[in-house]
Amino acid sequence: MAVAATAPFGADVLERLASRHDIAYLLTRPDRPRGRGRDIGPPPAKVVAGRLGIEVRQPERLAGFDPDADAVVVVAYGALIPAELLDRALWLNVHPSLLPRWRGAAPVERAIMAGDRETGVTIHRTTAELDAGPIAAEQAFSIGPEDDAGAVYARAAPLAAELLEGVLADPQFAPQPDEGATYAEKITADDRRLDWSAPAQEIVDRVRALSPHIGARAELEGRPAIVWRARVADGRAVPVEVQPEGKRRMTYEEFLRGLR
Repeated sequence: MAVAATAPFGADVLERLASRHDIAYLLTRPDRPRGRGRDIGPPPAKVVAGRLGIEVRQPERLAGFDPDADAVVVVAYGALIPAELLDRALWLNVHPSLLPRWRGAAPVERAIMAGDRETGVTIHRTTAELDAGPIAAEQAFSIGPEDDAGAVYARAAPLAAELLEGVLADPQFAPQPDEGATYAEKITADDRRLDWSAPAQEIVDRVRALSPHIGARAELEGRPAIVWRARVADGRAVPVEVQPEGKRRMTYEEFLRGLR
Protein backbone atom coordinates (compact mmCIF):
# COMPACT_ATOMS: atom_id res chain seq x y z
CA MET A 1 0.00 0.00 0.00
CA ALA A 2 1.09 3.55 -0.77
CA VAL A 3 -0.26 6.88 0.48
CA ALA A 4 -0.77 10.08 -1.50
CA ALA A 5 -0.86 13.01 0.93
CA THR A 6 0.41 16.56 1.24
CA ALA A 7 -1.47 18.73 3.77
CA PRO A 8 -1.49 18.36 7.59
CA PHE A 9 -4.66 16.23 7.56
CA GLY A 10 -2.98 13.84 5.13
CA ALA A 11 0.16 13.82 7.27
CA ASP A 12 -1.91 12.86 10.32
CA VAL A 13 -3.63 9.99 8.52
CA LEU A 14 -0.29 8.83 7.06
CA GLU A 15 1.24 8.57 10.52
CA ARG A 16 -1.72 6.58 11.83
CA LEU A 17 -1.64 4.18 8.87
CA ALA A 18 2.11 3.71 9.20
CA SER A 19 1.64 2.51 12.79
CA ARG A 20 -0.45 -0.41 11.45
CA HIS A 21 0.81 -1.06 7.91
CA ASP A 22 3.97 -1.10 5.85
CA ILE A 23 3.76 1.95 3.59
CA ALA A 24 5.56 1.36 0.29
CA TYR A 25 6.05 5.07 -0.35
CA LEU A 26 4.51 8.51 0.07
CA LEU A 27 3.35 10.31 -3.04
CA THR A 28 3.29 14.03 -2.29
CA ARG A 29 3.48 17.41 -3.96
CA PRO A 30 6.87 19.05 -4.69
CA ASP A 31 8.48 21.31 -2.10
CA ARG A 32 7.13 24.87 -2.33
CA PRO A 33 7.90 28.35 -0.96
CA ARG A 34 6.40 28.70 2.52
CA GLY A 35 5.93 31.37 5.16
CA ARG A 36 6.78 35.04 5.08
CA GLY A 37 10.31 34.45 3.89
CA ARG A 38 9.03 32.24 1.06
CA ASP A 39 11.82 29.75 1.70
CA ILE A 40 11.45 26.40 -0.06
CA GLY A 41 10.09 23.83 2.37
CA PRO A 42 8.68 20.29 2.39
CA PRO A 43 4.94 19.60 2.67
CA PRO A 44 3.78 18.33 6.09
CA ALA A 45 3.29 14.75 4.86
CA LYS A 46 6.89 14.63 3.64
CA VAL A 47 8.12 15.68 7.08
CA VAL A 48 6.21 12.77 8.66
CA ALA A 49 7.47 10.32 6.03
CA GLY A 50 11.06 11.43 6.62
CA ARG A 51 10.72 10.89 10.35
CA LEU A 52 9.24 7.42 9.79
CA GLY A 53 11.76 6.37 7.14
CA ILE A 54 9.14 6.10 4.36
CA GLU A 55 10.27 6.59 0.76
CA VAL A 56 9.02 9.88 -0.74
CA ARG A 57 8.08 10.46 -4.38
CA GLN A 58 7.40 14.03 -5.53
CA PRO A 59 6.61 14.18 -9.25
CA GLU A 60 5.65 17.61 -10.59
CA ARG A 61 3.06 15.87 -12.78
CA LEU A 62 1.39 12.48 -12.50
CA ALA A 63 1.21 11.80 -16.24
CA GLY A 64 3.13 8.56 -16.76
CA PHE A 65 3.49 7.91 -13.01
CA ASP A 66 3.69 4.23 -12.07
CA PRO A 67 1.59 3.54 -8.92
CA ASP A 68 3.70 0.41 -8.27
CA ALA A 69 1.25 -0.65 -5.51
CA ASP A 70 -2.00 -2.60 -5.27
CA ALA A 71 -3.71 0.21 -3.37
CA VAL A 72 -3.04 3.93 -2.93
CA VAL A 73 -4.78 5.86 -0.15
CA VAL A 74 -5.35 9.46 -1.23
CA VAL A 75 -5.88 11.97 1.57
CA ALA A 76 -5.42 15.74 1.19
CA TYR A 77 -3.02 15.20 -1.70
CA GLY A 78 -3.94 18.40 -3.51
CA ALA A 79 -4.07 17.28 -7.14
CA LEU A 80 -6.38 15.21 -9.31
CA ILE A 81 -5.32 11.67 -10.20
CA PRO A 82 -5.21 11.31 -14.01
CA ALA A 83 -7.81 8.94 -15.43
CA GLU A 84 -5.15 6.74 -17.03
CA LEU A 85 -3.77 5.85 -13.57
CA LEU A 86 -7.08 4.92 -11.96
CA ASP A 87 -7.16 1.42 -13.50
CA ARG A 88 -3.58 0.65 -12.49
CA ALA A 89 -4.28 0.42 -8.75
CA LEU A 90 -7.11 0.67 -6.24
CA TRP A 91 -7.13 4.41 -5.46
CA LEU A 92 -9.06 5.05 -2.22
CA ASN A 93 -9.92 8.65 -1.42
CA VAL A 94 -10.35 9.81 2.18
CA HIS A 95 -12.77 12.74 2.21
CA PRO A 96 -13.64 14.63 5.43
CA SER A 97 -17.36 15.08 4.77
CA LEU A 98 -20.48 12.99 4.39
CA LEU A 99 -20.53 12.64 0.62
CA PRO A 100 -22.22 13.68 -1.57
CA ARG A 101 -22.35 16.81 0.63
CA TRP A 102 -19.28 19.01 0.23
CA ARG A 103 -17.43 17.42 -2.66
CA GLY A 104 -14.33 19.43 -3.43
CA ALA A 105 -11.31 21.18 -1.99
CA ALA A 106 -12.48 22.63 1.34
CA PRO A 107 -15.17 20.36 2.83
CA VAL A 108 -14.41 21.07 6.49
CA GLU A 109 -14.22 24.83 6.03
CA ARG A 110 -17.41 25.01 3.94
CA ALA A 111 -19.34 22.82 6.37
CA ILE A 112 -18.51 25.11 9.29
CA MET A 113 -19.23 28.26 7.27
CA ALA A 114 -22.62 26.83 6.38
CA GLY A 115 -23.42 26.21 10.05
CA ASP A 116 -23.54 22.41 9.64
CA ARG A 117 -23.87 20.59 12.94
CA GLU A 118 -22.67 17.28 11.54
CA THR A 119 -19.96 16.07 9.20
CA GLY A 120 -17.91 12.90 8.94
CA VAL A 121 -15.47 10.87 6.90
CA THR A 122 -16.15 9.05 3.65
CA ILE A 123 -13.87 6.46 2.05
CA HIS A 124 -14.64 6.11 -1.65
CA ARG A 125 -13.04 4.85 -4.80
CA THR A 126 -11.32 7.61 -6.75
CA THR A 127 -12.92 8.23 -10.13
CA ALA A 128 -12.49 10.81 -12.86
CA GLU A 129 -15.43 12.83 -11.48
CA LEU A 130 -14.50 14.90 -8.43
CA ASP A 131 -15.30 13.07 -5.15
CA ALA A 132 -18.14 11.19 -6.85
CA GLY A 133 -16.82 7.62 -6.71
CA PRO A 134 -18.63 4.67 -5.12
CA ILE A 135 -18.52 4.61 -1.32
CA ALA A 136 -16.83 1.90 0.73
CA ALA A 137 -17.34 3.37 4.22
CA GLU A 138 -18.84 6.46 5.80
CA GLN A 139 -19.32 7.60 9.39
CA ALA A 140 -20.69 10.81 10.86
CA PHE A 141 -19.71 12.89 13.88
CA SER A 142 -21.03 16.14 15.31
CA ILE A 143 -19.55 19.61 14.92
CA GLY A 144 -19.67 21.40 18.27
CA PRO A 145 -20.72 25.06 18.45
CA GLU A 146 -17.15 26.10 19.34
CA ASP A 147 -15.27 23.63 17.13
CA ASP A 148 -12.95 25.22 14.60
CA ALA A 149 -11.56 23.53 11.49
CA GLY A 150 -8.57 22.27 13.47
CA ALA A 151 -10.84 20.43 15.90
CA VAL A 152 -12.83 18.85 13.06
CA TYR A 153 -9.71 17.68 11.22
CA ALA A 154 -8.31 16.28 14.47
CA ARG A 155 -11.50 14.23 14.92
CA ALA A 156 -11.57 13.12 11.28
CA ALA A 157 -8.02 11.71 11.12
CA PRO A 158 -8.36 8.82 13.63
CA LEU A 159 -11.80 8.02 12.23
CA ALA A 160 -10.34 7.85 8.71
CA ALA A 161 -7.63 5.43 9.83
CA GLU A 162 -10.22 3.26 11.59
CA LEU A 163 -12.52 3.14 8.55
CA LEU A 164 -9.62 2.32 6.25
CA GLU A 165 -8.84 -0.80 8.28
CA GLY A 166 -12.10 -2.38 7.24
CA VAL A 167 -11.99 -1.13 3.67
CA LEU A 168 -8.44 -2.34 3.00
CA ALA A 169 -9.27 -5.77 4.41
CA ASP A 170 -12.37 -6.22 2.26
CA PRO A 171 -13.08 -3.38 -0.20
CA GLN A 172 -16.73 -3.30 -1.25
CA PHE A 173 -18.46 -0.32 -2.83
CA ALA A 174 -21.96 1.10 -3.19
CA PRO A 175 -22.84 3.79 -5.74
CA GLN A 176 -22.69 7.35 -4.44
CA PRO A 177 -25.92 9.29 -4.97
CA ASP A 178 -25.82 12.63 -6.77
CA GLU A 179 -28.93 13.83 -4.96
CA GLY A 180 -27.97 16.30 -2.25
CA ALA A 181 -24.52 16.97 -3.70
CA THR A 182 -22.93 20.30 -2.76
CA TYR A 183 -19.50 21.61 -3.67
CA ALA A 184 -16.80 22.91 -1.35
CA GLU A 185 -14.92 25.41 -3.47
CA LYS A 186 -11.33 26.31 -2.64
CA ILE A 187 -10.96 29.10 -0.06
CA THR A 188 -10.27 32.46 -1.73
CA ALA A 189 -9.12 35.86 -0.50
CA ASP A 190 -12.74 37.02 -0.57
CA ASP A 191 -13.74 34.14 1.72
CA ARG A 192 -11.21 35.38 4.27
CA ARG A 193 -12.63 38.89 4.54
CA LEU A 194 -15.00 39.53 7.46
CA ASP A 195 -18.01 41.76 6.90
CA TRP A 196 -19.01 43.11 10.31
CA SER A 197 -22.48 43.96 8.96
CA ALA A 198 -23.22 40.26 8.35
CA PRO A 199 -25.24 38.24 10.92
CA ALA A 200 -23.22 37.65 14.06
CA GLN A 201 -23.29 33.84 13.95
CA GLU A 202 -22.30 33.87 10.29
CA ILE A 203 -19.21 35.93 11.16
CA VAL A 204 -18.26 33.63 14.04
CA ASP A 205 -18.73 30.54 11.86
CA ARG A 206 -16.44 32.03 9.21
CA VAL A 207 -13.74 32.65 11.83
CA ARG A 208 -14.11 29.07 13.14
CA ALA A 209 -13.88 27.68 9.60
CA LEU A 210 -10.60 29.46 8.89
CA SER A 211 -8.87 28.74 12.21
CA PRO A 212 -6.20 27.79 13.09
CA HIS A 213 -4.69 27.28 9.64
CA ILE A 214 -5.82 30.11 7.35
CA GLY A 215 -7.23 33.02 9.31
CA ALA A 216 -10.06 35.48 8.70
CA ARG A 217 -9.02 39.05 7.81
CA ALA A 218 -10.67 42.18 9.14
CA GLU A 219 -10.24 45.86 9.95
CA LEU A 220 -10.08 46.36 13.72
CA GLU A 221 -10.15 49.98 14.84
CA GLY A 222 -8.88 50.90 11.39
CA ARG A 223 -5.99 48.43 11.50
CA PRO A 224 -5.62 45.23 9.41
CA ALA A 225 -5.61 42.06 11.49
CA ILE A 226 -6.36 38.36 11.43
CA VAL A 227 -9.19 37.21 13.68
CA TRP A 228 -8.48 33.72 15.00
CA ARG A 229 -11.38 33.40 17.45
CA ALA A 230 -14.67 35.24 17.92
CA ARG A 231 -17.95 34.88 19.81
CA VAL A 232 -21.48 36.22 19.77
CA ALA A 233 -22.25 38.66 22.60
CA ASP A 234 -25.45 40.71 22.87
CA GLY A 235 -26.31 39.83 19.29
CA ARG A 236 -22.96 41.03 17.91
CA ALA A 237 -19.84 39.22 16.73
CA VAL A 238 -16.95 40.10 19.04
CA PRO A 239 -13.27 39.22 18.38
CA VAL A 240 -11.63 37.08 21.05
CA GLU A 241 -8.15 36.33 19.68
CA VAL A 242 -6.55 38.52 17.02
CA GLN A 243 -3.23 39.09 15.31
CA PRO A 244 -2.48 42.64 14.14
CA GLU A 245 -0.46 42.82 10.94
CA GLY A 246 3.21 42.10 11.67
CA LYS A 247 2.59 41.16 15.32
CA ARG A 248 1.91 38.12 17.48
CA ARG A 249 -1.44 36.64 18.35
CA MET A 250 -3.11 38.30 21.33
CA THR A 251 -6.46 38.68 23.04
CA TYR A 252 -8.73 41.37 21.71
CA GLU A 253 -8.44 43.12 25.09
CA GLU A 254 -4.64 43.23 24.70
CA PHE A 255 -5.09 44.70 21.23
CA LEU A 256 -7.37 47.43 22.54
CA ARG A 257 -4.99 48.24 25.41
CA GLY A 258 -2.19 48.60 22.89
CA LEU A 259 -4.19 51.24 21.02
CA ARG A 260 -4.57 53.27 24.19
